[in-house]
Amino acid sequence: MLHDSQLAKARTFYMNGIEAQSAELDVDFLRGWEDGGHLFLHAHQRPSDGGPSQVTTDFFATDDDGGFVEHVRVTSAFEGPNPSGRTQVDGATEITDLDRTEQNKAIVRSMIEDCLFPGARADRIEDYFGEVYLQHNPNIGDGLEIVRKLAQSTEPSITYTEIVHLVGRGNFVASLCKAKSKTATYAQVDIMRLENGKIVEHWDNYQRVA
Repeated sequence: MLHDSQLAKARTFYMNGIEAQSAELDVDFLRGWEDGGHLFLHAHQRPSDGGPSQVTTDFFATDDDGGFVEHVRVTSAFEGPNPSGRTQVDGATEITDLDRTEQNKAIVRSMIEDCLFPGARADRIEDYFGEVYLQHNPNIGDGLEIVRKLAQSTEPSITYTEIVHLVGRGNFVASLCKAKSKTATYAQVDIMRLENGKIVEHWDNYQRVA
């Protein structure tokens, strides 16, 4: 999946940053794609000494010459299997449906605006999600229960407030949003895989920023 020249450049940038920190890490690049002047990388960092590992999600913006003009990284701890036995790093990786890239990006954008922004509409959830919904959040199992709770709650635990980046290719779309709870502001990353116009698999990553 990571064969595009710009993705190779992004991986080199990533590894150079690790070397600059004198960090001894093994890095697995899990998912990644290029979308016009933007790139996305999803990786798992594992310390060589067996210490706690981390999950990283990186967004890059490039200029007309292919140089990086913006880079945002969101990092969280790897926490192991969720109630359904899935982790933050396993699951599907194959990019398909290249002709549906823009359609799938539009679906994800509309879902975030309809179901996760203030005034969320629980009645729209089935419009966006498949009957089978695989979840890789470390604290949540498969299914739409948590999505419904967020959309139905008058005081949701977290509310999305802005879509900062939306980077997609084929059946995969990654979003970077601003989100907030009652006490904090977060950089929130969601990675979604779609089939036949429905979201069927989800990974996320978040980091407190304020």
